[in-house]
Amino acid sequence: MLSIKHLNKTYANGVHATNDISLEIPTGLFGLLGPNGAGKSSLMRTIATLQDPDSGSIHFNGVDVLKDKAGLRRQLGYLPQDFGIYPKVSALELLNHFAILKGVTDRGERKEMVEGLLHQTNLWEARKRGVGSYSGGMRQRFGIAQALLGAPKLIIVDEPTAGLDPDERNRFLNLLARIGEQVVVILSTHIVEDVTDLCPRMAMIGKGKVLIEGEPRTAIEAMKHQVWRRSVDDADLPAYQRDFTVLSTRLVAGKPQINVFASEQPDAGFVMVEPDLEDVYFLQLRAAQPAQPAA
Repeated sequence: MLSIKHLNKTYANGVHATNDISLEIPTGLFGLLGPNGAGKSSLMRTIATLQDPDSGSIHFNGVDVLKDKAGLRRQLGYLPQDFGIYPKVSALELLNHFAILKGVTDRGERKEMVEGLLHQTNLWEARKRGVGSYSGGMRQRFGIAQALLGAPKLIIVDEPTAGLDPDERNRFLNLLARIGEQVVVILSTHIVEDVTDLCPRMAMIGKGKVLIEGEPRTAIEAMKHQVWRRSVDDADLPAYQRDFTVLSTRLVAGKPQINVFASEQPDAGFVMVEPDLEDVYFLQLRAAQPAQPAA
């Protein structure tokens, strides 16, 4: 169990990166969902002991993370949003090198661990290729392989599927699902589908604050019978955005189609639709925005 209580971090430029964040994260996959700039990466770096908070506490499996950073790092696997590599060095050599740095000094144990991870991440056939020649998805799978060195109990992955094609995204998410059966895995992302498809529990954050947390299906169920959809003319779209809680707008056959949150049918042109996590996401972000002054 990872326990975060009243975590605050303000940068020198005045940005409140984390604002009184409290979360209880159990074993399994936990989705941390929010737009770019919401504070997700700052929270991940703080948990990973790469920066100190201004106040608050973090405990993991009995370790006071802020007082015993080395104790947390011995149990941590971390895949940041951007990670550097030696492009001409093979995956096999790099993983062996990283394993030594993680303290796996026994040669036989290290060989078994590295080869096992290359098989687990489906990189065995490409193990002798320079990592710089890998596709984006292969590089992310290599990243999770290095994060798994030393059998960590807490794994943090920050925006791991951004930019991946659908096949690579599915491979990566399936890999995370298998890993998350035994350890705590935090998946930080702005991609709603990653959380919908994968995470039994989640939290949404915006502007450094927790907006909602719990089971995705519970949050979706709470919006049942309150999401309505219709197509509108371009000229009418601003009026709908002014008069209704418009959750999302997308072009369908060249015409705007809007989802609206309302307890009753907004007008005769709307039909009720089943909500999904994207509707929850946009409603929470809208509620978090400061009210606009009247014209």
